[in-house]
Amino acid sequence: MTDSPVSFYDEVGGHETFVKLVDAFYRGVATDEVLKPMYPEEDLGPAAHRLLMFLEQYWGGPATYGEERGHPRLRMRHAPYHVNPDARDRWLSHMRAAVDGLQLSPLHEATLWDYLQRAAHAMVNTFEPTGIGPSSDGRDATVAPNGPAPGTPRTSIPLIAPPPDVASP
Repeated sequence: MTDSPVSFYDEVGGHETFVKLVDAFYRGVATDEVLKPMYPEEDLGPAAHRLLMFLEQYWGGPATYGEERGHPRLRMRHAPYHVNPDARDRWLSHMRAAVDGLQLSPLHEATLWDYLQRAAHAMVNTFEPTGIGPSSDGRDATVAPNGPAPGTPRTSIPLIAPPPDVASP
């Protein structure tokens, strides 16, 4: 008889640990002026449930996420949102506090944190400052002074503006 390997999910405490992580994370998101508007629901409960299912499945727990939602396709699912370095850093800040609250062993903490950092960096889809670009409802957010008009397709925005004393054709 062979012993089946124990998953990371089981090693860190299973469902209760991931519930604690996700709950602490979303307590931070709920008060974050940049992240909170990205969530389509006023109640963060559905988002928390999705993240819980995803993390549990990723780390070797129940496969509920895949059964309910299919392949994670994280980049595609985050594409409609303005995920810039500021949003990434805020996400990581709230997640760091949540991970610290778990008081995992150093090896488990490092393993989890490494994944969360890589995932957060992979979700960045723009380097435009917060408040510029598509908002979570699909409409353009406010733009910087002298920036393109709301609704201007990105492909029609010149990469380099002509100097103010040069007339454009």
